[in-house]
Amino acid sequence: MFKIKRLNLFILKTFLPLLLMTFMICLFIVLMQFIWQHIKDFVGKGLDISILAEMFFYAAASMVPLALPLAILLASLMTFGNLSERFELLAIKASGVSLIKIMRPLIITIILISIGAFFFQNNVLPTVQVKMWSLLYSIKQKSPALEIPEGVFYNQIEGYNIYVKKKDNKKNMMYGITIYDISNGAENAAIIVADSGSLKFTDDQHFLFLTLESGESFENLKSQEATSTTLPYRREVFSRKEILIPFDANFNRIDESSMSNKYVGKNITELKHSIDSMSLIVDSIGSKIGQELKNSSYYNIIYRSSSAQTPVKTNVLNNFNLEEAYTAASIQQREYWTNRALSKARNIKQDYEFKSYRANEQKQLIRRHEIEMHKKFTLSFACLIFFFIGAPLGAIIGRGGLGTPIVVSVILFIIYYIIDNSAYKLARDGIWEVWQGLWLSSAVLLPLGIFFTYKAVNDSAVFNKDAYKNFIRKIFRRHYARVVEMKEISLIDVDKEGLLERVEHLDNICNRLQIEYGKRMQHFFAYWQKGYNKTLINELIEILESFIEYAEYSKRRLVVLKLMDYPIIRNSLLYHPCKNKKLGILLAFILPLSIPIYIIGVYEQKLLRQELVQIRKTNKDIIDIINKEFKEL
Repeated sequence: MFKIKRLNLFILKTFLPLLLMTFMICLFIVLMQFIWQHIKDFVGKGLDISILAEMFFYAAASMVPLALPLAILLASLMTFGNLSERFELLAIKASGVSLIKIMRPLIITIILISIGAFFFQNNVLPTVQVKMWSLLYSIKQKSPALEIPEGVFYNQIEGYNIYVKKKDNKKNMMYGITIYDISNGAENAAIIVADSGSLKFTDDQHFLFLTLESGESFENLKSQEATSTTLPYRREVFSRKEILIPFDANFNRIDESSMSNKYVGKNITELKHSIDSMSLIVDSIGSKIGQELKNSSYYNIIYRSSSAQTPVKTNVLNNFNLEEAYTAASIQQREYWTNRALSKARNIKQDYEFKSYRANEQKQLIRRHEIEMHKKFTLSFACLIFFFIGAPLGAIIGRGGLGTPIVVSVILFIIYYIIDNSAYKLARDGIWEVWQGLWLSSAVLLPLGIFFTYKAVNDSAVFNKDAYKNFIRKIFRRHYARVVEMKEISLIDVDKEGLLERVEHLDNICNRLQIEYGKRMQHFFAYWQKGYNKTLINELIEILESFIEYAEYSKRRLVVLKLMDYPIIRNSLLYHPCKNKKLGILLAFILPLSIPIYIIGVYEQKLLRQELVQIRKTNKDIIDIINKEFKEL
């Protein structure tokens, strides 16, 4: 019988509830984004709760490809962050279990989720997309709910503007009514003014039945031939008037079959079939255009027969001289010929432009189908990548909860979304190949997942700033301070004269370097031509290290401790980048990085000058210590 190990069961029990929680949170966030984007289509339509619930259900199902990778990233980060923060991960590793073995049950789980995501994208999502977009289009087509406000012109009834001064909702009465009827055009507008009135729908919900009391109507009759000369306007006084206004208040669903033929409603098999069919159409359009160009006389080329494929260039006009005939013609005849030629050329151009537009539309549609086909796979791959980013990153950061993991997850997902959306637009517009645009985000994040996994498996410090500082110091070979320990057994007899002599020698060479280079930095060309004397710097390093090696055997503790104040001098290439002066001038002009190298180089020279000052100050302190101790003796 198959039995799950206790450790694997513990990891799964830790991960799966977090995955469910983060998935619901992420799905809610992206659903709110969708609602905010289409809020104007939902508000003021008088939609039933059932229709809105159905719309939100389909929208939530459509947002799964966006929410699932983010949920996996956040859940894996929180899982391993919690394990690391509670030292459970450390205890498991201490028992001899590697991080890969700890991640193994989750890897299998994510692979199963990725497979399920693929089948969801291929089989479920097309149906959901068809239903969602069909319902959304039906909602957009629905007329707004009839809610005439007080003191404001209401223009949501097509062809009418209605103003109501006061309303009594209990009695369903309106007072101070003004109606502008522009259903027959602004030139044939009619104005109706009434003291009061009531409004209700007909039984079929297709018309508004308006009953007006004690009012007048003004109508423009200029467009009516019978009375246009004598009575341009008509005025009517009424005590009761009934008006029927077209207004469809029903919710009518569009046929889903029209939407199912779109690329969003097809699976991989149907997408491939559509791509092949449209490719044949594009090829046939190109072949037809090419054949028409071959059969035309635009290029003065004719073919011997339909079976002959080798063109034979002939002079269609034989010995007729077109230029002489055009010169001999009258101005009117020339103008006629020119206009006729231009008109024919424009017609031919428009014809081929129309054909090219049709071919481009088919190519655009092919790209949309290819994009939809690649999306079936990118979701599954994104789930794997985000897990291999989140799990190692959680182990490295060592922080659980909803604080740091959310910040890191949001930053990574924003980077992923920006790259994916930008590349998608480039692929959609035909600037990039479809596979390049759809897989760019995965290609960018895959090395990041491999890097984090490698670092986590090897317990490397990724976010430890001291590790990066030490790495930079290794590159530039610069350390904090010198470490010198007092020798318990003295192999060298260190006396006062030997110390003073070596200190004086060291001080002299520091003085030479200070005199030679002063306190000012070298200008650009002097740096590339001369730089600092590396031979003299090498001599300083040799004398300094020799002195420290000699003085550390001293029995005077203050002298040994003072040796740690000496900086570690290095002979950097940046002190003098080029030995040859002519070559240095050439590099200064042609090397693209000559200015950045110069900036770094003069900064390193400044540090060297500071180190010389530190050496001379330490020399003085050691001399004072030696003189004081020997004087006391």
